[in-house]
Amino acid sequence: MTLHAYGLGIGRKSSDGRWLDVFFPKPVAEPDTKVAACFDGMDRCTTLDPLDLHALGEALANAGAANDAALTSRLADCESTPVLVLLPENDAPQSVPEAYLKLHLLSHRSVKPHGTSLDGLFGLLPNVAWTGEGPIAIDELPERQLTARLKGSFVVVDSVDKFPKMSDYVVPDGVRIADTARVRLGAHIGVGTTIMHEGFVNFNAGTLGAGMIEGRVSAGVVVGANSDLGGGCSTMGTLSGGGDIVISIGERCLLGANSGLGIPLGDRCTIEAGLYLTAGTKVALHDATGALLDTVAARSLAGQSGLLFRRNSRSGTVECLTNRTAIELNKALHAHN
Repeated sequence: MTLHAYGLGIGRKSSDGRWLDVFFPKPVAEPDTKVAACFDGMDRCTTLDPLDLHALGEALANAGAANDAALTSRLADCESTPVLVLLPENDAPQSVPEAYLKLHLLSHRSVKPHGTSLDGLFGLLPNVAWTGEGPIAIDELPERQLTARLKGSFVVVDSVDKFPKMSDYVVPDGVRIADTARVRLGAHIGVGTTIMHEGFVNFNAGTLGAGMIEGRVSAGVVVGANSDLGGGCSTMGTLSGGGDIVISIGERCLLGANSGLGIPLGDRCTIEAGLYLTAGTKVALHDATGALLDTVAARSLAGQSGLLFRRNSRSGTVECLTNRTAIELNKALHAHN
């Protein structure tokens, strides 16, 4: 048996049995065949009782998966619902637990953005009240709030959304996140990344190495190592405005404060502060001497390296020149040990 991924998790359900979320402490991508064989004949999504967990733990221990074997013992005492999710192939998720496993795989860096199919994800995930007591079904929230008030307490609702914040499920090593509410579960945050208070990273998006994020990394956007997204800058995601084009930023790039990006960039590119570059933006191309070569739509420059985009202060024309410098991050600032 081969598997794309599997996860042993702890799930929460509403009072009428609807899945609200699942926490996977140690999801596994592409397990070896010996470990995968432990799940032969099992369904894609299975709730587990203590007998199931004991049998599975023995099989995993014999297959050399000691950590997962130990996890089955701890799940046997769980007050919530232990669940096993198997993904035989890299196909679309078919249930809430499967959707949560895929989001965990991204945030655990087990797969990179676009490395696992998320087709239909929004239709599966329920809109949930995320509270200090965990997820609560929206239709059950008023009663929970009343019950808490009658006891002299109250329910703190952090957000009402389909996605929880990443840090309630995964805190990857080697990162700094100034405001954890601005990073969704399913974000992929590379080692050495700093996300400041105005930075935002959506699901199926993120960084591949060290970087400074003070702007918006929209859904589907991937940022290469040692790049800097300045304060208030924005990137077009595939969910709103980007269509089917995957916006990516190469290594050692700089997006100036309040700039915007609607095309993929190669390495060592810079966008001037305040300049929003969309696919249809007319760009005047200049050679190394400053001579005008041509005027093109920005989409024709997609993926190219070593470009500097700026707006001419006299004419207002957007210009593209050769970028003779590249961003250098402060190594001490991004060593998050």
